Amino acid sequence: MIKKLSLPFFACFPAIFFACLSASAQMITGTWHGKINRQKAEVKIIQSGDSLKGTAYYYESAGNYRRYSIKGYFDPETNSAVWWDDQLLDEKSSRFSISSPGKIPLLSRADFNCPGSGRMMLDGKAVKRENEESGGDLHLDKVPDPVFEDEWDFIIDNYTVGANDPYLIDSVSMVAGNPQVQLQSIPEEPVVVVEKPKPPPPPPVVIETVPVKENPVIVVSKPPPPPVTIQAPPAIVEKFKQREKKFTMEIPVQGDTLELRFYDNAEVDGDSIALFLDNKLIFQHIRLTGAAYIIKIPVDSLSAVSELTMVAENLGSIPPNTSYMVALMGEKRYDAYLASTEGSSAMIRLKKAVKPE
Repeated sequence: MIKKLSLPFFACFPAIFFACLSASAQMITGTWHGKINRQKAEVKIIQSGDSLKGTAYYYESAGNYRRYSIKGYFDPETNSAVWWDDQLLDEKSSRFSISSPGKIPLLSRADFNCPGSGRMMLDGKAVKRENEESGGDLHLDKVPDPVFEDEWDFIIDNYTVGANDPYLIDSVSMVAGNPQVQLQSIPEEPVVVVEKPKPPPPPPVVIETVPVKENPVIVVSKPPPPPVTIQAPPAIVEKFKQREKKFTMEIPVQGDTLELRFYDNAEVDGDSIALFLDNKLIFQHIRLTGAAYIIKIPVDSLSAVSELTMVAENLGSIPPNTSYMVALMGEKRYDAYLASTEGSSAMIRLKKAVKPE
């Protein structure tokens, strides 16, 4: 079938979400819910390089839907996504259904936008895939939980902790692209069975038993191994609350905008972080690489003294989680090396400069 980022109030300022543009390739991966061409729809989009894969559901209810596999691409320069219904994988309807959702495969074009308060949207148009005519509006919101469960949920839930591997995505795509064949029952002609006479039973066989002296066998029973309990990892907010905050440095802040750039400090090994500003989550699922992840914060939104805390979502393949941060304010530059572990988080203090009277 073409079937989680909480932000504070100041996310409404456009300047801070220039970071949305640089991180949109990662943000486009997820479950999107809304309407496409006046039909209720749920689209699961997974990014692999510049390509998009997944499923799209067009539905009236849980018992009346069509599911397509989708293919497409994402353009980070224009922050737009294009995908099309590729193959019909599944359809279900009931005798009480009035409409027939997803009957015609569509081609969708949408712009990714991030208006603030944690909301992410795809807005655009959808047309017929075959002739690109007679379409309608498209509006989807990113949601944490899907209506329909399928094989792509594992990739979406674990995308930032290793499931973004192209080989794994291609493997799931092959599984998802193998539609089940529905067989229609054919009435059979009656079969006449002719019973053959049973042969007489053989004469009984008499076996004489000879007692055999055996050595005693000692059986040592081992106790069963204790059950293994797997604890689910705490949510990122719980990690922030539980871990010790270690002060790293203080940065004087002035001007209009504070620009922060984050890099992987050592070998790129899959480190992923979240950022808290004054005890509020502002970004999560930030993958640290050799390229800068840029965040711009309006200085007016900061307190006189604010605390910026980096929390490790994972430790990569080479613990601990290390980040190289560059803070830019006009011509001034500050560098910091941040380290986060399972027991501690790195904290930077941002102190506004006192304006002369």
